Amino acid sequence: MFSDPQSVTVNAVAQSLPRVGSSLNAGRYQKDDSSYVLTLSHSVGKRTLHKLRLDTSKVITDPFATDRNLPVGASVLLTLDAPSVGYTNTELINLLVATADWLKASTNANSTKLVGGEI
Repeated sequence: MFSDPQSVTVNAVAQSLPRVGSSLNAGRYQKDDSSYVLTLSHSVGKRTLHKLRLDTSKVITDPFATDRNLPVGASVLLTLDAPSVGYTNTELINLLVATADWLKASTNANSTKLVGGEI
């Protein structure tokens, strides 16, 4: 089980996310104001899926009606999909780390390109 609380650092600011729920194959961590929610889950069958989801939300001024506020949100979803046999945990961890390293490469250049819509 992951430790409680979990912490994610967004723009150099650590966000503390205490556990707010858990079940046999899922855990949920949430900031007290719900601005960040981390969900971790696993499903096992012919394939094993390990899922991470980080949601963020905030309220902005509606750009079309500046006298109103508008709730908005964004999410990052990461799914590690593997057959039930054939890969070791080490091989899957190496794949996961390679993905994270690729996103951080050259001072986040690949992340910038991805968010910018490049292919």
